[in-house]
Amino acid sequence: MKLSISRQSLRTDLFTPFYAFFLAALLNLSKKFAFGIKFSILDHAFPKIHSSKFTFQMSVLIAGTVAIDNIRTPDGVMHDELLGGSATFAAIATSFSSPVNLVAVVGEDFPKEHLELFSERKINVDGLQVVEGGKTFRWTGEYHDDMNSRETLETHINVLDDFDPQLPAAAAESTIVVLANMAPADQLKVLSQCSGSTFVIADSMDLWINIAREELDEVLKRIDLLVINDSEAKMFMDTSNVIVAGKKLLEKGPQYVLIKKGEHGALLFGGGDRFFSAGAFPLEKLVDPTGAGDTFLGGLAGSLHQHHQENPDDTIGLDDISRAIIHGTVLASYNCESFSADKLLSLTQADIDARTKAFLTYTQLV
Repeated sequence: MKLSISRQSLRTDLFTPFYAFFLAALLNLSKKFAFGIKFSILDHAFPKIHSSKFTFQMSVLIAGTVAIDNIRTPDGVMHDELLGGSATFAAIATSFSSPVNLVAVVGEDFPKEHLELFSERKINVDGLQVVEGGKTFRWTGEYHDDMNSRETLETHINVLDDFDPQLPAAAAESTIVVLANMAPADQLKVLSQCSGSTFVIADSMDLWINIAREELDEVLKRIDLLVINDSEAKMFMDTSNVIVAGKKLLEKGPQYVLIKKGEHGALLFGGGDRFFSAGAFPLEKLVDPTGAGDTFLGGLAGSLHQHHQENPDDTIGLDDISRAIIHGTVLASYNCESFSADKLLSLTQADIDARTKAFLTYTQLV
């Protein structure tokens, strides 16, 4: 099946959050909070070992898409056959802090080296379906001069058209569940098979708001945290005010709502009047923002999982999510510095710690 889409509204924000200069002061971060973190959410990165050596029940489930991307940059150069997809970026980002159970589908044409890459990063691919004779989901897009807007040139749904997510036992028992961007009906199928989750995060987009609102409403009733961009949040809640949109979305079921504002950072809404705001990490040069939003999502999930492992009796709250936002923002900024996930794959823990420290310094009021 071939689906061609060329409207910018098909999720610019999914690929472009957290990459430009916006030093929003984190007014609700005291000095003790900002520098008291001591990067504990980053200090215990797992070594890169084959996935079979990890206990995947105590891990993060990432369900979404794995794709092959073709990207044309403003200089007119087309960069072909890049590893992409919402679950891909989210899983790689999560793997800095936690083992991952990946649930997605690819075709027989999916490169073997990408499967090996997943295993090397403690990403369990038992839930990755490989359709014999099938072709992997492919997306082709072009970025405009400001790298803040893009046009989808072509989308080939391929094996996604008949995707029926099936969770292996270890994946079903994952403690943190991430429903990356995919059809709400598939998100519900994943949720129906989860037995060990303590915290569920879901991402969505304008397409599903327009064509699958009933299923999306059902998803919102069954999750803890909704991640959505600002234009979609306002469209969903029929308001021009992002603050009003965030509060209205809370009424639909999730305990927390995280609204991404692209180059201007993110807003987190909790119960009552609880609120957190974070800016984006300032970058002077963007190479490819594709997958930055998914990287942010995965980084956030990995951080929450690590906190839960270290504090199993604690309930995940707004302060924990706020700290996780910092981690996700840092990883997303690195993702923008290369094509595909190349920069993420070369990162060291020292790189992450250094940028985290810098980011907290930028947002500290003296």
